[in-house]
Amino acid sequence: MRPPATRARQREGPTCAKAWTDTGLVFTKKGGTATHPEVVSRFFRQAVSRSRLSQVRLHDLRHKRATLALAAGIHPKVVSERLGHATIAITLDTYSHAIPAMQEEAAALIAGLVFAES
Repeated sequence: MRPPATRARQREGPTCAKAWTDTGLVFTKKGGTATHPEVVSRFFRQAVSRSRLSQVRLHDLRHKRATLALAAGIHPKVVSERLGHATIAITLDTYSHAIPAMQEEAAALIAGLVFAES
């Protein structure tokens, strides 16, 4: 099975510029048109299987990336924009539960500011 085109391969230039449609999508067919999501998922499952890593869904990588970004202190607005969420509230409602330490860190930071003024 041939992998779908990726942005890196797209940057190399289309094989036939006249037939190329720039849709802005990450995974496309040769001409730039949309690839069915199941094609990408199937290719990913096969790649994971060949790698002998533990099974993981493609969408799990998105969740992990968002969780790691928030845990690393990247501003939720930036994470929200990178994920393509319509609002920052969607990001925080979806991912903030995965980082319980954020509440403790926030409380400690505020306490430090309050007591530093005394």
